[in-house]
Amino acid sequence: MGFFSKDIKTLDDLFVHTLRDIYYAEKQIEKALPKMIDKATNPNLKAGFEKHLKETEGHIARVEEVFELHGVKAKQVNCPAIDGILEEADELAGDIADKKVLDAGLIAAAQAVEHYEITRYGTLIAWAKELGRSDCAAVLAKNLKEEEATDKKLTQMAESSVNLQAAE
Repeated sequence: MGFFSKDIKTLDDLFVHTLRDIYYAEKQIEKALPKMIDKATNPNLKAGFEKHLKETEGHIARVEEVFELHGVKAKQVNCPAIDGILEEADELAGDIADKKVLDAGLIAAAQAVEHYEITRYGTLIAWAKELGRSDCAAVLAKNLKEEEATDKKLTQMAESSVNLQAAE
């Protein structure tokens, strides 16, 4: 089903489609994070990625909870956006020999992922509220809060040390 598919007729249809999109995205992120952990050399960055992998497992469980609350089957739809972001991150990581520069690149790639997730969760929360599903919105808000916190930590790490080391 494409984004502007004729199968999407109502806001509820769009909500479910986008929920399936973020479900796919979270599953792909769960697969990509171990590679990022392996490539990171900065101990704080490595630890941050490890923590976010555990959070991602929780995000998947919460999205599954929203499917259940909303009474629809938990399934994924392909998300070319997250595929592209993750593919770009993987290519970038393979092109950088200097490990300090690589860490800066990994942070940038991780933030691209976080920003995608933040936009999706924000939209889903707004739509859930419009649909009278404050229960779903509350569950999704937990994921959004963690994604925003991760983005903030990545910015702090980049600005306080990783980017400075990469510039040396």
